[in-house]
Amino acid sequence: MALMEISIIPLGTASTSLSKHVASVVKLIKNSGLSYRLSDMGTTIEGEAVELLELAKRLHEAPFSQDVKRVYTVIKLDDRRDKRANIGEKVKSVEKRL
Repeated sequence: MALMEISIIPLGTASTSLSKHVASVVKLIKNSGLSYRLSDMGTTIEGEAVELLELAKRLHEAPFSQDVKRVYTVIKLDDRRDKRANIGEKVKSVEKRL
C-alpha cells in the first residue's frame, strides 16, 4: 500500500480563487473510492502505487476541461512494501514521540 500527496495548481485563471477547480479534482478523488485526506496545501490518497499514478494523471487533466491553459502538479509518492501504509499513521508515530 502506498501514500500519494498531490497538489494540482491551475495557473492563469481569471480569479485568484481556486476552490472551484480544487472541488472538481476532489470529486474525482472521491469517486475513485480510494481513502483520502484533503488539507490546506494538498491531498493525501491511499492505494496501490499503480492506481495512484493512474489517478494522478486523471487529476492533472481535470482543470484543462475547465478552460485552464496551464496546470502545475506536484506529486509525492511513498510506496512502502514492508508494512501497510495508512493515512495518518506517520503523524501518529511522530506525535507518540513528542
